[in-house]
Amino acid sequence: MGAAKVFMDSAGFFALWDAGDEHHAAALQLQRALAAKRRHFLTTDYVVQETATLLLMRHSHAAAADFLETIERSEALQLEWIGPDRFQTASALFRKHADKEWSFTDCASFVTMRELRVRDAFTTDRHFKQAGFVPLLER
Repeated sequence: MGAAKVFMDSAGFFALWDAGDEHHAAALQLQRALAAKRRHFLTTDYVVQETATLLLMRHSHAAAADFLETIERSEALQLEWIGPDRFQTASALFRKHADKEWSFTDCASFVTMRELRVRDAFTTDRHFKQAGFVPLLER
């Protein structure tokens, strides 16, 4: 049942993790509201990698390691692996949209969301809206 799921993007994870992020308070409030509605979360291995690297570069190894440990222990988060088929589809999508500034990770996220019929994204990234999804932390 994809309709009840929310895709977690690195921008959303970072807003939750970084108290200094301009969207931190809104992200915490949104997370509580979605959890109260029993919405389930999912993300990809690419987003986890991107977020861990971002936390390492902007904060510390400890912050990135804490993030990874939380992801591994979470029962509220479904982790989807990109794998060869999604990789090929994301690669084609990336090449097709040279007119957009979508990252390869964005394309892999879009492919996964379409496949699993997920519309809502826990993100501030406007690229999700461009691709036809609903960014729940719009700027």
